[in-house]
Amino acid sequence: CTSVTKQWYQRRVRGGCGNGHVIFASVVNHSIEWKNLVVTLQEEKLLLVEDVVNNTKDQLEFRDRVVKMSLGWDHLVVTTSSQCLIYHTNNWNTPLIFDLKGLTTSAILLAKKQFLIVDSVQGLSVYSYEARLISSPKYNGLRPDSLNSSNIAMSSDTLVLIDNRDSRAYHVFDVNTGRELTEKPLHHTQEIVLVALDQCGNTNERCLAFIDKNNDLFLIQVRHSNPSSKLKKLGGMITTLMWHNTTNMLAALQDGRFTVWYYPSTVYIDTDLLTQSKVYKDAGEFGKSPQIVSFLGHHCMLRRTDGSLVSTAVSPYPTILQNYVGKQSWEDAVRLCRFVKDPALWASLAAMATAAKELNTSEIAYAAINETEKVEYISHIKDISNKAARNAEMSLFCKQTSEAEGTLLQAGLVYRAIRLNIDLFKWSRALELAIKHKTHVDTVLAYRQKYLEDFGLDESDNIFIQYNKEISVDWTTIQNKINMELESERGK
Repeated sequence: CTSVTKQWYQRRVRGGCGNGHVIFASVVNHSIEWKNLVVTLQEEKLLLVEDVVNNTKDQLEFRDRVVKMSLGWDHLVVTTSSQCLIYHTNNWNTPLIFDLKGLTTSAILLAKKQFLIVDSVQGLSVYSYEARLISSPKYNGLRPDSLNSSNIAMSSDTLVLIDNRDSRAYHVFDVNTGRELTEKPLHHTQEIVLVALDQCGNTNERCLAFIDKNNDLFLIQVRHSNPSSKLKKLGGMITTLMWHNTTNMLAALQDGRFTVWYYPSTVYIDTDLLTQSKVYKDAGEFGKSPQIVSFLGHHCMLRRTDGSLVSTAVSPYPTILQNYVGKQSWEDAVRLCRFVKDPALWASLAAMATAAKELNTSEIAYAAINETEKVEYISHIKDISNKAARNAEMSLFCKQTSEAEGTLLQAGLVYRAIRLNIDLFKWSRALELAIKHKTHVDTVLAYRQKYLEDFGLDESDNIFIQYNKEISVDWTTIQNKINMELESERGK
């Protein structure tokens, strides 16, 4: 008979024929992979688990048909039409089981410590691998039936959902409490089509990578006190992406090339290193419009448009390097880079060492990639005896001027905060700080006058005109005050 209409529902397809017959069919032989394990849906109620390394096979039978399954982080989570079963990869005989209230599981997302079940009727539920309900995140207007793996991202501490009413907005939740972390959803200028969270590192520096409808890739630290200030563009013409499972590497397909950023957070530290710290190769072998499905260990798995899977290798050294950095083993990290002699690895180490304020390692790494001016600046920072002043200079090196100023003011180094703004030609802010703290007003006026004289300009700012009438400038007095400030810093 000829099919007139058909409808998909929970791995089943229902079709109506022209002769009045109704056809029911189910998906079989669907498989998922993780490390050395392959899980295949052989029948509606039967899974086959294969360990390709140990050459073992296990069959898992269920009383109801399988609706969804997900494999990762040493666990297999299966939902049937009435239950959820949690298997540990070391034990296929005794799963943890709990009943499901809803019968419409549409997605399962796994993280290191917990997993998320998306039910198109009941909503979102976060469970531990011990089958304990942790939280049920939601926001006003949430439509669970609109959620899928593209508009949800989860890590061990954070959950991100694209708003179903406005795909330019996204909500950020704490996984453990289910509470939304911002009063209002965060907004992007364009519609967002894909989101992904990194899976390791500091919680406060949790990074969300997302692709908008223009195929531009952005990175944002969603748990920062001011997330909008941490929105940075990584690249354009991106079609798919995936974070590494144990490090902060990011893989993507960009303009027909398979691209890997060894350390994407470089964009917050030194944008000059961003291009140097990524590698790429031609993606023609993967066919047209492939999708990245996993990024584990030293391999990235992609699915072609015909459904077949193809694997590509990634250098193991960035993973080793990030493990060394995580353990603060800086000497081992340097030795590794010297052995490999890869400029991308040196650039990544330079960024990571700078972020950790490890000046000696940072100096060595920048020297290895011939960044002479930055080596000299780091050498200048190392000569500063005051710790707060050094930290402020490192923030300034990373182009984080507000953080640098805040560090200095918090440490009571008012003159350095004023001088920072003078050096950046932020004259109004420098004068504002001087007036507020009742010190070095004449210093700001003196440097402002010198600046105008050098460029042959007349004063046009009314506030500076007013204070120039009230305060006289004496360079000898100013220099003595500066020397006293520097001497006072050395004693702190």
